[in-house]
Amino acid sequence: MSISVVLVNASTPEEARHIGLTLVGSRLAASVNVLDGVHSIYRWAGAVRQRTESQLLIKTRAELVDEVIARVCELHSYECPGVIALPIVCGNRPYIDWVAKETVED
Repeated sequence: MSISVVLVNASTPEEARHIGLTLVGSRLAASVNVLDGVHSIYRWAGAVRQRTESQLLIKTRAELVDEVIARVCELHSYECPGVIALPIVCGNRPYIDWVAKETVED
């Protein structure tokens, strides 16, 4: 079983928590960490911009990543949310098994 971490920034802590609760509630993610106060610097619409955002660390099965990305994009307030997935190469086997178990419908 392979798992992934999906990273995405949200405009507010409330938006991040809403996305996280929705993903875990629908079993698309086993766990979501929300890191508030992330300072982002990026180029958008021809200008360098800065803002404070909340970052989500979403843990899910690799086979659900496309569904997670689609759902995040539906829920997100940004025109083009930055959603990327990173494969987990190795980790604590009981944790990986737990992520797999929590992302399967009963």
